[in-house]
Order: sequence, then C-alpha cells, then structure tokens
Amino acid sequence: MRIIVATHNEGKLKEIRRILAEDLGETAQQVELVSAGSLNLPDPVEDGVTFQENALLKARDVAARTGCPAIADDSGLIVDVMGNAPGILSARWAGEHGNDKANNALLLAQMADIPDEKRTARFRCAAALVVPGAAEGAPYPIASETVELGEMPGVLLREAHGTNGFGYDPLFIPDDQPARAVEAGRRFTSAEMTPEEKNAISHRGKALKALVPAVSALF
Repeated sequence: MRIIVATHNEGKLKEIRRILAEDLGETAQQVELVSAGSLNLPDPVEDGVTFQENALLKARDVAARTGCPAIADDSGLIVDVMGNAPGILSARWAGEHGNDKANNALLLAQMADIPDEKRTARFRCAAALVVPGAAEGAPYPIASETVELGEMPGVLLREAHGTNGFGYDPLFIPDDQPARAVEAGRRFTSAEMTPEEKNAISHRGKALKALVPAVSALF
C-alpha cells in the first residue's frame, strides 16, 4: 500500500518511516511511504491557526491530489514565557521558512533576559491520517480522518549544543533523557541524541505512535 507523506523534507520522511516501522512490525513491509516532494506536489497554504488544522489541511490536499492515504504532521516549539510562541510560526519565526540558524538566533535574542528557571518550553506535534473517499475500484471503501497529538516538554539553553536533528533541537533539553545521558552524568539536547533516542521521547514520535492503530486499520 502506498501512503503519501505530505512533506518536501526527505529527512522528515526518514524519521516518520523509522517511527512507523518500529510500531507496525511486519505490517511495515506492506507500506510504501512516499514524500509529496518526490511526486512534485505543491505545498498547500498552511492557513490553519492550530497544529491540528494545519496537519489536516496538508493531508487532505495530498489525499485529494493522489487518491492515496496521506499522512501529515505539523509541529512547533511552544515557549511558556512567550505566551506559547513561536507555536505554528516556529519554522518561519525569523521571517524565512526553514532558516534554522536565523530562527534559533532570534529566539535566543528574545530569551536573553529570561532566567534559567523560567525557560520552560515544549514541542507539540499533530499527526493526521486522511483516507480518501471511495471511488470505483478503490481499495479504501470508507473515507476517514484521524488526528493525534504528542508533546515533549523541556527547557531552552542559552547556546546551541549538538549537530543532529533540525530546527530548535540544538537549544532544547527534553525532560525525558536516554539511558546514555544518565550514564554520562549530564542532560542531552535533542540534537545530541541519536534518531532512535529522540524518536522514543519526541512529540512527533508520540503523535505518530498514536496514529499507528489508524494506519493498521487500513489493512
């Protein structure tokens, strides 16, 4: 079964493939995950005001264009002292979509005077699965939409550490830490974790794991 992932980020596709493979088990061998970018599909305008709305509109757009089930996620950083900003604007906080260096620099400047004990934050993710409606000869007789949420709480540093991941990962220390961090006697940023360590505790990992029963139901 082909499922289209509504992203032009091949790194995110790999992350989603890895997470689903862990939870789908043998069923994962029956799934072909393909990115919207590899199919040259356009990015829809993300005009939702919540992560859930944006995840759904992206999945709906891809499902309508391809006739295949579609998975989409929308995620971002929520900083408590900033009134839950940057939120849905996380990827373009500094004005240019996907400019991680600029986004991190701006956030650090805005948080410069905030004491360590007030630098609490969380990553939030909404993951959506949209199955298109029935058509003649279609193998999916029932149209459905499922949205699940996941969060990863933590704190923000004053400088970047680590080179893995993307976005605000180098500035963010999750509350949950892998055993390797405990053994090292310190706390890791998301960017210092392996993909497997991060997926086990991440907001996207939690949301996608919660989506697995809906994906399994397709079979």
